[in-house]
Order: sequence, then structure tokens, then C-alpha cells
Amino acid sequence: MYKRFKIGAPLLLLSVSILMAGCGMGGNKAENEVDPPKVNYVKDGKSLDAQATAKANKNAVKRQLFLLDSNGLVVPQMLNLPKTGTAAKQVLEYLVKDGPVSNILPNGFQAVLPPDTQVLDVAVSKDGTATANFSKEFMDYRGQDEQKLLQAITFTLTQFDNIKNVKIQIDGKDQKVMPVNHTPINDGVSRADGINIENGNVVDMTGSDTATLYFVAQNDSQTYYVPVTRRVAKNDSDKISAAISELVQGPGEQSRLLTGMRNDVKLLDPPVLKNGVATLNFNKAILENKSEHTIDDTVLQSIVLSLTELSGVKKVAIQVDGKAKLKNEEGKSITAPVSRPEMVNTGEF
Repeated sequence: MYKRFKIGAPLLLLSVSILMAGCGMGGNKAENEVDPPKVNYVKDGKSLDAQATAKANKNAVKRQLFLLDSNGLVVPQMLNLPKTGTAAKQVLEYLVKDGPVSNILPNGFQAVLPPDTQVLDVAVSKDGTATANFSKEFMDYRGQDEQKLLQAITFTLTQFDNIKNVKIQIDGKDQKVMPVNHTPINDGVSRADGINIENGNVVDMTGSDTATLYFVAQNDSQTYYVPVTRRVAKNDSDKISAAISELVQGPGEQSRLLTGMRNDVKLLDPPVLKNGVATLNFNKAILENKSEHTIDDTVLQSIVLSLTELSGVKKVAIQVDGKAKLKNEEGKSITAPVSRPEMVNTGEF
């Protein structure tokens, strides 16, 4: 039995503009205190507030940070960080609890590295291995959080094209295993090692493969996408069908994740992968509204995010009963194959 939800109105991805912490400063207002008049200062015909915002945006760069959500899952969030010449070191500094990320954390999310951890250096070799050197405070985490911490570091660093693997140092000393529960690091950890790992229903681990699937989570009225790496039966000939099958199966009951995909969704034909485009022909159960021929936005996005994790898949084209006439929830026709966004959970999909 899996948790599922039905979307009655378009749900938006988490947007940084919505999620910025908005706490007021100071305590309660003193009795009879009067608000000062609001003054809008103008220079060269433009509001100074608008100028300051524009300047801040000009000096910022979008980065993907992998943070912990309220369910304890590792989730990508796009945040605007100051431009710097040491981007790999900076993104790790923004994973430190009570560090510079504190003022821009999305609601319900937290950083993963122990407080006071210093990122001493990040060296990237020609073979794409990033060695992250931390201070001794790095070791002050709970054993149960070890894999989440390692996944957050690995996925945050590997957003950069020149980084494929991640190794860990503490005060300049190489770590073959993590310091608390001794999760192996050896020659480096990569995205292939997974994130938010589930075993699924597979018994034979040696004869299994992995698929990274995207399901939905909700925080109050906000919706975002969570990657889950699941063990699946090995199917070298058709990994696309295997991934779709897992999406139909839905999220694990204990995960608190959700899906808008119905149990009776089926592929009518084997998927076709050509020039990076995976073409899928579904039955009508994939539709949100059969008469209007609309597809649920979260269903479409979960499919695209999951399949573009597979090697060779760059875009996804969806057909229903062999026809490509689909609309999104807003009623706009989907006229071209859908590609993966540059970053997940930005509100720009």
C-alpha cells in the first residue's frame, strides 16, 4: 500500500522567493508605539530598494544545495549564493549548520554538516575527483546521519561538470571510511552510489540494479521533488520500462512521499530511445483529465526527472494511445519533448 495524492489544482515547485525565511527582528511592539512613516528613496528615477535588489541579484549565482527536509530526506534546493572564485568550497560551507546558509534556508529544511565545521580546502584532480578537507568538527555528527551527510556532500559537489567523485579528508588526512559508522569511501563516492536509498522488493542484491526515482513531498502548501535510489531487478535491455514500473509502484509507505500516478498506468509499447529522446506510449490512465487530454504536472515532472537520470536520456516525449496531443494542467499543449531542468526545485520547470 502506498501513499498517493490527487492534485485538484496546479501545485508549484518550491521557489526560493517563497521560501526565504521572513522572521521579523526584535520582540513584541511596545504599547502605543507608532509605526514610522514609510519613505521610498529614489535615485536616477529608480527606487533604491529596487537598485539594491538588482545589485544583489547581479552579484549572485544559482547553486544546488542538498539539504535535509523535515522527513530527514536529502533534497536538492536551488539557492542564490554570492559569486566567488572558490565555488566548490563555498557550496560546502553553505552545508554547515548555523553557517552562512542560516538566513536563506527554505522553510522546513536544515543543513547537514555539524556546527563550526570548517571547509579547509576542496582540491579537484584532472580525473574529476574532488577531495574535501574538513576540520575535526566534521566528526561531530550522529551515526544515523552518516550516509545522509555523505550523500549531501557528494551530490552538492557533483553538480559541477568537472567533479565526478568525492573523497574526504579531516585535517588533511585521507579517510577511507567515514569517521563514525565507517561507511566506505575508498577511492571516492559518486552519484552512482545513490541517494535516499531504498532496497525495494529485490531479494537478490547481486543480481539487481538501481534506479533513481523522483517522488513528491509537501511542506504545508508547498511541493517539491525528492530523489530516491531504489534497488530494482536487473533489466539491461529496458531500464526505461523498469523505471516507469517503479514510478507506478509508487513511494515506499514509510517514506512519507507522494505520487499523482495511478496504479493502472501502463506502457502500451516498449519505449523508444532515439537521439537522446525517450518516447513513451501510455494508456489513458496516465491522464489527469481524459476528456481534456491533460496530464498532471507532477506526474510529467516525476517521469522526466527520473528518466533523465538514465544514461542517454536527455528528453522525454509522451504519447497516449499512440497520439502526442497532450496538455499540461494549465491547458497548454505539450508540443515538444520535455527536457530536464538545469536544477531541481526551482519553480522553473
